[in-house]
Amino acid sequence: MAIAKRQFDAVVVGAGGSGLRAALHLAEANLKVAVLSKVFPTRSHTVAAQGGVAAALGNSEEDNWHWHMYDTVKGSDYLGDQDAIEFMCRKANEAVYELEHFGMPFDRTPDGKIYQRPFGGHMQDYGKKPVPRACAAADRTGHAMLHTLYQRNVRARTQFFVEWMALDLIRDQSGDVLGVVAMEMETGEVMIFQARATLLATGGAGRIFASSTNAFINTGDGLGMVARAGLPLQDMEFFQFHPTGVYGAGILITEGVRGEGGYLLNKNGERFMERYAPNAKDLASRDVVSRSMVTEIKEGRGVGKDADHVLLKLDHLGAEVINRRLPGIREISIKFANVDPIKEPIPVVPTAHYMMGGIPANYHGQVVALGGNGFVAVVRGLYAAGECACVSVHGANRLGCNSLLDLLVFGRAAAQQIIDDLKRDPYPKPLPAGAADRPLARLARLETQKDGESVAEVAAAMRRVMQAYCGVFRFGDLLKQGVAKIKEVAERSGHTMISDKSKVFNTARVEALELDNLIEVAMATMISAEARTESRGAHARDDYPNRDDENWLKHTLYFKNGYRLHYKPVTLRPLTVEPFQPKARVY
Repeated sequence: MAIAKRQFDAVVVGAGGSGLRAALHLAEANLKVAVLSKVFPTRSHTVAAQGGVAAALGNSEEDNWHWHMYDTVKGSDYLGDQDAIEFMCRKANEAVYELEHFGMPFDRTPDGKIYQRPFGGHMQDYGKKPVPRACAAADRTGHAMLHTLYQRNVRARTQFFVEWMALDLIRDQSGDVLGVVAMEMETGEVMIFQARATLLATGGAGRIFASSTNAFINTGDGLGMVARAGLPLQDMEFFQFHPTGVYGAGILITEGVRGEGGYLLNKNGERFMERYAPNAKDLASRDVVSRSMVTEIKEGRGVGKDADHVLLKLDHLGAEVINRRLPGIREISIKFANVDPIKEPIPVVPTAHYMMGGIPANYHGQVVALGGNGFVAVVRGLYAAGECACVSVHGANRLGCNSLLDLLVFGRAAAQQIIDDLKRDPYPKPLPAGAADRPLARLARLETQKDGESVAEVAAAMRRVMQAYCGVFRFGDLLKQGVAKIKEVAERSGHTMISDKSKVFNTARVEALELDNLIEVAMATMISAEARTESRGAHARDDYPNRDDENWLKHTLYFKNGYRLHYKPVTLRPLTVEPFQPKARVY
């Protein structure tokens, strides 16, 4: 079968914040760039980010990048790599001002500076008190960012392939990545995108859980491609549960609500976070707040007829502040909770939100893997940025607003590394024979399978298993059972079928391909979580309640083949400053 082929200097897979920031930098360097996106770029999931971009501008109170770095290292529960964290925090102000000059409509202080609000875990003077550090555009910061970056890409004549899904990486015998095989979602046409550089910016994979703030497009596509290519996934046991998802809907209520002065209540009307984090209170780190909420519920102080959620109170802020600073939150609350937050509190519950793990990459955006003798080696031609990448600046727990900063800093850094690499190596390598064989075989199986299960049934089973066995609190016996159960689901996923009726618009075919990726992520998450016998950040085990720096201050590397786990040490040495040594993490 003849497959069409197109050649580019660089292919960017994903058109969210990191993909668009990288594509802009590449296009402005006069490289021939293709951006593949499953949805129109301004519908990428970055559009849903609400609270802000973290940067120590110090526009309303004293702040500096050293304090931001400390908060990020501490927030990561010391699993973050300190060289990458320093790089990100030092670049933060530059990234925000650059975005401002692109036309980003940040909110303003009365004297015209960029408005900043407090956010969970961001503190002044090495953890002493909360500091306003989130640069915000009301409660629609991601929306404003995505539109700003898309408009700049249109101006730079970036070439977009909208409603195209990347299926698999193309690697030659030496292991270099030479592009991707992709499918046009409407027609089913398969094409080879040959490129001297391939950047994965495919976002997260929160759809492995039954309750998630993630959009339906967040199916871990980049991670699935990397795992099938024989490369590792890093720190997949660390999934962040956002404290405030709308009860019964999972829609995100930004931490910015608490940054503006909102707070959590139990059924007794008690502001319970003062008991768990007496200093930071409702602005403690997300994993701390989520576990505190679950503890309140488990101990019988939850709200509602089933006592299975708590309340987020913000009516005391007043209608003027809510309508000016949190208009989207009011709209979400009315639409999804049938509650007007100007008059009454919002029912909330922790909901799967953000993937701290991902494709192992350094702070230049280069994907790295274990080479000979266990040494880390760069995978030539392959780069990753954004939520799909594990740099690792978030470690075991991400601080709010560091995600949008991550997109900007590492999207640009990856693009600059690509530019530098292509100058040194200007000629494309020839494609290997059978470059598209693997994805074509996957598509052929879907066409010929006649007696399998439906994709929807298997996907629902996967989400039930992940939610029940690998949630906010984890237990050794349940994790062991979870490993067996997710392997059973993975086996079932290899025998799914799509009916002739559902092929009309190709949605069933796309969902089946997405399930292949979700299963890879779910397997990596459950197996890595079962193996890590400690509690750190978002990974909280009831049978191992303490952090174990002696045995577990290291990154997990999961390999699909044989479900193998390897480990590599955390980088404790920053680039220019003294390291922050692990210590007890309290707020």
